[in-house]
Amino acid sequence: MTNRPPAEPSLRERKKRETRQRISDVASGLFQRRGFDQVTVAEVARAADVSTMTVFNYFPRKEDLFLDRIPEAVETFTAAVRGRAPGERPLAALLRLGLDLLERRHPLSGVGENFGHFCQVVLDSPALRARGREGLEELEAALAGALAATAPEEPDPRLTAALAVAAYRTVCAASVRRLMAGEPVDEVAEGHRLRLTAAFETLDRALPPPAP
Repeated sequence: MTNRPPAEPSLRERKKRETRQRISDVASGLFQRRGFDQVTVAEVARAADVSTMTVFNYFPRKEDLFLDRIPEAVETFTAAVRGRAPGERPLAALLRLGLDLLERRHPLSGVGENFGHFCQVVLDSPALRARGREGLEELEAALAGALAATAPEEPDPRLTAALAVAAYRTVCAASVRRLMAGEPVDEVAEGHRLRLTAAFETLDRALPPPAP
């Protein structure tokens, strides 16, 4: 069977993605300048030159305008588990993903030039902090589902998912604190790499071995 390349998105789909990204970019700029709680959805809509209804069509909640990568995180991390190499344990696939995101300074890595400022906006808003916790719960549940579906040899998918998310969050939180303290991004990234690797290697040793 020949593997076909993924189909190119249609013009309509590309325009929808561009609109969503424009709204998110405008909203993020306003939130970072004025604070999340001081900006209304109507102001975001006016600045993005769309209707308020259009904003809510793309982002069901105001918090999702700023934390717009939660769906991407769920898709990216579950895809790493579902698409891992034959014989590769899920934790190894998740570590490989985390290191790749770090290398590319992807926003989901938790390390980047402007990430400290981004996190300060989140810390200053109880609504964003609550949505962030919900996002982690969504990621954990999705990972547990992916593990149950593709790794029947893993004895406790929920435990593995919970510990993997907790390890990733803890390492990212430490890196964010360093970024917010003004440490150079490259130094933070190197420490992040070492801590992430150590955390997942520890989990691999601590979790029950796969069933034969």
